[in-house]
Amino acid sequence: MIGTVGYHILGNHSMPPMLYSHLQELDLPSYVKVDELNWGPVAVTQMFQAEDPPFQRVVILCAIEREGREIGELDIFQWMGGLPDEEQIQACVGDAATGVISVENLLVIGEYFKIWKDEVYLVDVEPGPEIAGEQLTVGMEEKIPDIISVLRNIATGNVAEYGELKTLQGDLIFEEENIV
Repeated sequence: MIGTVGYHILGNHSMPPMLYSHLQELDLPSYVKVDELNWGPVAVTQMFQAEDPPFQRVVILCAIEREGREIGELDIFQWMGGLPDEEQIQACVGDAATGVISVENLLVIGEYFKIWKDEVYLVDVEPGPEIAGEQLTVGMEEKIPDIISVLRNIATGNVAEYGELKTLQGDLIFEEENIV
């Protein structure tokens, strides 16, 4: 599964949903599904629970501002599981119920309901400052072929070529230095 998460009409921050239609047109193996995952973590969880067989690998594309990165620079994270405290889990559910689109909420709610079967990866692309609009900057546009290549490689099992990946854990995801 390759999934995109992000709001629309926020410039580079909207790169994941903007790439959704391009990803659907890729020549991928039949076992790779592409879907937009920003329609609510609870609904996404229900969709994953209904999959038979379940997805063995999930690759989530997001665009989150992080200090020290250039526009279009990406980091690949591997989800290691774990949950924050009950209060934070409830906050994630509350955000989800009010329509907040958040990779953190999706990961935590998915972990709580045990939808992540084997491998979950986050391809996180630096969007730069948030700017309203439906256009990507030239810097982001130039990175799209690389982003698509990384998504294809990870979805089809070529994870090892990226070396040791950064990791994310649910019990640390909301810590200042580990915010996703």
